[in-house]
Amino acid sequence: MTRVRAYTAAQVRAAEAPLLAAGEPLMDRAAAALAAVLRAELPPAGRVLVVAGRGDNGGDALLAGATLASAGVHVDVLLTADAAHPRGLAAARDAGARVVSLDEAVAGPDYALIVDGIVGIGSSADPTLRGGAREAVARLLPAVRAGRSRVVAVDIPSGVQPDDGTVGDDVVLPAAVTVTFGAVKAGLVCAEGARRAGRIVLVDLGLRLPEDEAVATGDVDLFDGAR
Repeated sequence: MTRVRAYTAAQVRAAEAPLLAAGEPLMDRAAAALAAVLRAELPPAGRVLVVAGRGDNGGDALLAGATLASAGVHVDVLLTADAAHPRGLAAARDAGARVVSLDEAVAGPDYALIVDGIVGIGSSADPTLRGGAREAVARLLPAVRAGRSRVVAVDIPSGVQPDDGTVGDDVVLPAAVTVTFGAVKAGLVCAEGARRAGRIVLVDLGLRLPEDEAVATGDVDLFDGAR
Protein backbone atom coordinates (compact mmCIF):
# COMPACT_ATOMS: atom_id res chain seq x y z
CA MET A 1 0.00 0.00 0.00
CA THR A 2 1.11 3.53 -0.75
CA ARG A 3 -0.04 6.73 0.98
CA VAL A 4 -1.10 9.28 -1.63
CA ARG A 5 -2.85 12.63 -1.75
CA ALA A 6 -6.53 12.97 -2.62
CA TYR A 7 -8.34 15.73 -4.50
CA THR A 8 -11.80 17.07 -5.22
CA ALA A 9 -13.71 16.21 -8.38
CA ALA A 10 -13.28 19.77 -9.67
CA GLN A 11 -9.51 19.59 -9.20
CA VAL A 12 -9.33 16.31 -11.09
CA ARG A 13 -11.50 17.56 -13.94
CA ALA A 14 -9.34 20.69 -14.25
CA ALA A 15 -6.20 18.54 -14.44
CA GLU A 16 -7.77 16.32 -17.10
CA ALA A 17 -8.87 19.24 -19.29
CA PRO A 18 -5.52 20.07 -20.98
CA LEU A 19 -4.84 16.41 -21.69
CA LEU A 20 -8.27 15.93 -23.22
CA ALA A 21 -7.83 19.10 -25.27
CA ALA A 22 -4.57 17.68 -26.58
CA GLY A 23 -6.35 14.51 -27.69
CA GLU A 24 -4.91 12.20 -25.06
CA PRO A 25 -6.99 8.96 -24.98
CA LEU A 26 -7.65 9.03 -21.25
CA MET A 27 -10.78 6.87 -21.48
CA ASP A 28 -8.99 4.14 -23.39
CA ARG A 29 -6.13 4.11 -20.89
CA ALA A 30 -8.55 3.99 -17.99
CA ALA A 31 -10.58 1.19 -19.58
CA ALA A 32 -7.48 -0.87 -20.32
CA ALA A 33 -6.35 -0.64 -16.71
CA LEU A 34 -9.85 -1.44 -15.45
CA ALA A 35 -9.98 -4.53 -17.68
CA ALA A 36 -6.64 -5.72 -16.29
CA VAL A 37 -7.87 -5.38 -12.71
CA LEU A 38 -11.10 -7.19 -13.59
CA ARG A 39 -9.16 -10.07 -15.13
CA ALA A 40 -7.08 -10.35 -11.96
CA GLU A 41 -10.18 -10.37 -9.75
CA LEU A 42 -12.25 -12.76 -11.89
CA PRO A 43 -12.31 -16.43 -10.88
CA PRO A 44 -12.08 -19.10 -13.60
CA ALA A 45 -15.30 -19.26 -15.68
CA GLY A 46 -16.72 -16.33 -13.72
CA ARG A 47 -19.45 -14.23 -15.28
CA VAL A 48 -19.34 -10.42 -15.36
CA LEU A 49 -22.20 -7.92 -15.27
CA VAL A 50 -21.32 -4.41 -16.45
CA VAL A 51 -23.82 -1.93 -15.00
CA ALA A 52 -23.46 1.20 -17.10
CA GLY A 53 -24.91 4.66 -16.81
CA ARG A 54 -25.17 7.11 -19.67
CA GLY A 55 -21.90 9.01 -19.19
CA ASP A 56 -18.15 8.53 -19.40
CA ASN A 57 -18.12 6.36 -16.26
CA GLY A 58 -20.33 3.92 -18.14
CA GLY A 59 -18.05 4.29 -21.16
CA ASP A 60 -15.03 3.19 -19.13
CA ALA A 61 -16.98 0.17 -17.87
CA LEU A 62 -18.29 -0.78 -21.32
CA LEU A 63 -14.87 -0.55 -22.97
CA ALA A 64 -13.38 -2.71 -20.23
CA GLY A 65 -16.23 -5.17 -20.68
CA ALA A 66 -15.49 -5.28 -24.39
CA THR A 67 -11.89 -6.24 -23.65
CA LEU A 68 -13.02 -9.07 -21.39
CA ALA A 69 -15.64 -10.30 -23.86
CA SER A 70 -13.02 -10.32 -26.64
CA ALA A 71 -10.96 -12.64 -24.43
CA GLY A 72 -13.84 -15.09 -24.07
CA VAL A 73 -15.28 -13.94 -20.74
CA HIS A 74 -19.08 -14.10 -20.39
CA VAL A 75 -20.06 -10.43 -20.13
CA ASP A 76 -23.59 -9.11 -19.76
CA VAL A 77 -24.44 -5.41 -19.88
CA LEU A 78 -27.19 -3.74 -17.87
CA LEU A 79 -28.02 -0.17 -18.88
CA THR A 80 -29.49 2.04 -16.18
CA ALA A 81 -30.70 4.80 -18.50
CA ASP A 82 -32.31 5.14 -21.92
CA ALA A 83 -28.93 6.00 -23.46
CA ALA A 84 -25.33 4.84 -23.06
CA HIS A 85 -21.86 5.89 -24.13
CA PRO A 86 -22.11 5.18 -27.88
CA ARG A 87 -18.55 3.98 -28.55
CA GLY A 88 -18.42 1.93 -25.39
CA LEU A 89 -21.73 0.20 -26.04
CA ALA A 90 -20.85 -0.51 -29.66
CA ALA A 91 -17.49 -1.99 -28.62
CA ALA A 92 -19.11 -4.20 -26.00
CA ARG A 93 -21.72 -5.50 -28.42
CA ASP A 94 -19.16 -6.07 -31.18
CA ALA A 95 -17.04 -8.08 -28.74
CA GLY A 96 -19.96 -10.37 -27.92
CA ALA A 97 -21.31 -8.85 -24.72
CA ARG A 98 -25.06 -9.25 -24.30
CA VAL A 99 -27.36 -6.44 -23.21
CA VAL A 100 -29.79 -7.76 -20.60
CA SER A 101 -32.76 -6.40 -18.71
CA LEU A 102 -32.72 -5.99 -14.94
CA ASP A 103 -35.13 -8.92 -14.61
CA GLU A 104 -32.75 -11.11 -16.62
CA ALA A 105 -29.75 -9.97 -14.61
CA VAL A 106 -31.25 -10.89 -11.24
CA ALA A 107 -32.99 -14.08 -12.40
CA GLY A 108 -29.96 -15.85 -13.85
CA PRO A 109 -26.92 -17.42 -12.16
CA ASP A 110 -24.99 -15.07 -9.91
CA TYR A 111 -22.28 -12.94 -11.46
CA ALA A 112 -18.80 -13.33 -10.02
CA LEU A 113 -18.16 -9.63 -10.62
CA ILE A 114 -20.48 -6.66 -10.95
CA VAL A 115 -18.82 -3.64 -12.54
CA ASP A 116 -20.32 -0.44 -11.11
CA GLY A 117 -20.10 2.08 -13.95
CA ILE A 118 -23.30 3.93 -13.15
CA VAL A 119 -22.21 7.37 -11.90
CA GLY A 120 -18.73 8.90 -11.67
CA ILE A 121 -17.38 12.16 -10.32
CA GLY A 122 -19.89 14.21 -12.29
CA SER A 123 -22.59 13.43 -9.74
CA SER A 124 -24.43 16.26 -8.00
CA ALA A 125 -23.94 17.45 -4.44
CA ASP A 126 -26.69 15.01 -3.42
CA PRO A 127 -25.29 11.58 -4.34
CA THR A 128 -28.56 9.67 -3.83
CA LEU A 129 -29.24 7.36 -6.76
CA ARG A 130 -32.54 7.79 -8.56
CA GLY A 131 -34.60 6.22 -11.33
CA GLY A 132 -33.17 3.23 -13.17
CA ALA A 133 -29.85 3.48 -11.35
CA ARG A 134 -31.54 3.21 -7.97
CA GLU A 135 -33.72 0.28 -9.03
CA ALA A 136 -30.75 -1.62 -10.45
CA VAL A 137 -28.62 -1.17 -7.33
CA ALA A 138 -31.49 -2.06 -5.00
CA ARG A 139 -32.13 -5.33 -6.81
CA LEU A 140 -28.46 -6.28 -7.14
CA LEU A 141 -27.64 -5.54 -3.49
CA PRO A 142 -28.93 -8.84 -2.01
CA ALA A 143 -26.44 -10.93 -4.02
CA VAL A 144 -23.61 -8.58 -3.05
CA ARG A 145 -24.51 -8.50 0.64
CA ALA A 146 -24.78 -12.28 0.68
CA GLY A 147 -21.29 -12.59 -0.79
CA ARG A 148 -22.46 -14.23 -4.00
CA SER A 149 -21.20 -11.36 -6.17
CA ARG A 150 -18.29 -8.95 -5.71
CA VAL A 151 -18.33 -5.36 -6.95
CA VAL A 152 -15.57 -3.50 -8.77
CA ALA A 153 -16.37 0.22 -8.84
CA VAL A 154 -15.28 2.45 -11.70
CA ASP A 155 -13.55 5.55 -10.30
CA ILE A 156 -15.89 5.77 -7.28
CA PRO A 157 -18.82 3.69 -6.01
CA SER A 158 -22.05 5.11 -7.43
CA GLY A 159 -23.98 6.91 -4.73
CA VAL A 160 -20.87 8.18 -2.91
CA GLN A 161 -20.27 11.94 -3.06
CA PRO A 162 -16.79 12.33 -4.61
CA ASP A 163 -15.61 15.23 -2.45
CA ASP A 164 -16.71 14.34 1.07
CA GLY A 165 -17.60 10.64 0.97
CA THR A 166 -21.18 11.10 2.10
CA VAL A 167 -24.04 8.89 0.89
CA GLY A 168 -27.71 9.76 0.62
CA ASP A 169 -28.84 6.35 1.88
CA ASP A 170 -27.87 2.67 1.83
CA VAL A 171 -28.69 2.11 -1.86
CA VAL A 172 -25.01 1.87 -2.78
CA LEU A 173 -23.13 -1.16 -4.06
CA PRO A 174 -20.26 -1.72 -1.59
CA ALA A 175 -17.12 -2.32 -3.63
CA ALA A 176 -14.53 -4.98 -3.02
CA VAL A 177 -12.22 -2.94 -5.25
CA THR A 178 -12.44 0.60 -6.61
CA VAL A 179 -10.30 1.38 -9.65
CA THR A 180 -9.82 5.15 -9.65
CA PHE A 181 -8.23 7.14 -12.46
CA GLY A 182 -5.75 10.00 -12.49
CA ALA A 183 -5.93 10.82 -8.79
CA VAL A 184 -7.64 9.57 -5.67
CA LYS A 185 -10.94 11.34 -5.13
CA ALA A 186 -11.30 12.65 -1.59
CA GLY A 187 -14.64 10.91 -1.18
CA LEU A 188 -12.93 7.54 -1.41
CA VAL A 189 -10.97 8.12 1.78
CA CYS A 190 -13.54 10.08 3.83
CA ALA A 191 -16.68 9.19 5.80
CA GLU A 192 -18.90 6.48 4.29
CA GLY A 193 -16.91 6.52 1.07
CA ALA A 194 -13.94 4.97 2.83
CA ARG A 195 -16.18 2.14 4.04
CA ARG A 196 -17.78 1.55 0.63
CA ALA A 197 -14.69 1.74 -1.60
CA GLY A 198 -12.91 -1.49 -0.61
CA ARG A 199 -9.35 -1.78 -1.88
CA ILE A 200 -8.45 1.29 -3.93
CA VAL A 201 -6.33 0.86 -7.06
CA LEU A 202 -4.95 4.11 -8.48
CA VAL A 203 -4.29 4.29 -12.22
CA ASP A 204 -1.82 6.99 -13.23
CA LEU A 205 -3.04 9.00 -16.24
CA GLY A 206 -0.34 11.66 -16.13
CA LEU A 207 -2.38 14.35 -14.40
CA ARG A 208 -0.52 17.25 -12.84
CA LEU A 209 -1.97 18.10 -9.46
CA PRO A 210 -0.09 20.28 -6.95
CA GLU A 211 0.68 18.36 -3.80
CA ASP A 212 -0.02 21.38 -1.61
CA GLU A 213 -3.59 21.61 -2.96
CA ALA A 214 -4.58 18.10 -1.83
CA VAL A 215 -7.54 17.95 0.53
CA ALA A 216 -6.95 14.50 2.06
CA THR A 217 -4.68 11.46 1.95
CA GLY A 218 -5.31 7.73 1.74
CA ASP A 219 -3.67 4.34 1.29
CA VAL A 220 -3.95 2.75 -2.15
CA ASP A 221 -2.43 0.15 -4.42
CA LEU A 222 -0.73 1.64 -7.46
CA PHE A 223 -1.74 -0.01 -10.73
CA ASP A 224 1.18 -1.79 -12.37
CA GLY A 225 0.41 -2.17 -16.05
CA ALA A 226 3.28 -4.60 -16.49
CA ARG A 227 1.60 -7.27 -14.40
